[in-house]
Amino acid sequence: MRYLSRQFAIGALRRGHGIEQFLGGSEIGGQPAIQWVAISPMNGQYRISLHTVQDPDDDQVGDLPSLISLDPVDEAYVGEGRELGASEDETEAISLAEQLTHARPGRWVNHAVAGDEYMDYVRSRRDSAQAA
Repeated sequence: MRYLSRQFAIGALRRGHGIEQFLGGSEIGGQPAIQWVAISPMNGQYRISLHTVQDPDDDQVGDLPSLISLDPVDEAYVGEGRELGASEDETEAISLAEQLTHARPGRWVNHAVAGDEYMDYVRSRRDSAQAA
């Protein structure tokens, strides 16, 4: 099972591990893009960041932070994303991330697993296109 229960997501953060959630596709400046939100332990707090990168439409690409950022804020610090907020409490950080990004409560995964979600997203788009 890929998704973390709320308690497991909180536990991962308490143990110093990040969590993230693939948010899906969008379009930025006419370019296809994808987004994901990450919560990372940093300096006694939990940093919430939004990542917006170019969508390569490749179901073999799972390393999302290596994709080309479409957010000018992220260009200086590639892979860090746009900081949306921070909290000293794990539960508050998750709730804040969900409020700010419309992330869904039951869809959090461990750090670096959002890439698997992206690959599934590309495959489902292709399956839908072939069925039409």
